[in-house]
Amino acid sequence: MTLTVVGIDFPNEDKARSNRRFELMASAPGDPVTLRPEPRNRHDPNAVAVFSARDVQIGYLSAERAPLIGARLRRGEVVRAIYQGMKGAVGYIRVRFGGEAPTLPLKDDRAPSSVGPEQDGFYPDPDGPDWGA
Repeated sequence: MTLTVVGIDFPNEDKARSNRRFELMASAPGDPVTLRPEPRNRHDPNAVAVFSARDVQIGYLSAERAPLIGARLRRGEVVRAIYQGMKGAVGYIRVRFGGEAPTLPLKDDRAPSSVGPEQDGFYPDPDGPDWGA
């Protein structure tokens, strides 16, 4: 499933004040990412931080999906995630539970050219079962 990564324009609180957007721009579709629940996050106890392959924070899962994904992570479910792309003020990752590697979605030739690989490499999921199925 594809999940939205928000907060990419906020600076990280590390010593280097690393830049999330820059880290996303330096990432390639398919690069692994890590999800880390932050139960002590002062803004949202359901927050799930997303880190690049270089262990630099790139943002957070959207508040809409974080409680569901965080609950699965806290239950110990095995998750694997990869960077999918970036469009505007958000990034996208692909997540798969159960231990198998997620795959990038294939281009849908019916999609408008504004979402093609020449723009950002992001293709939305095709219509399918309800989210989380």
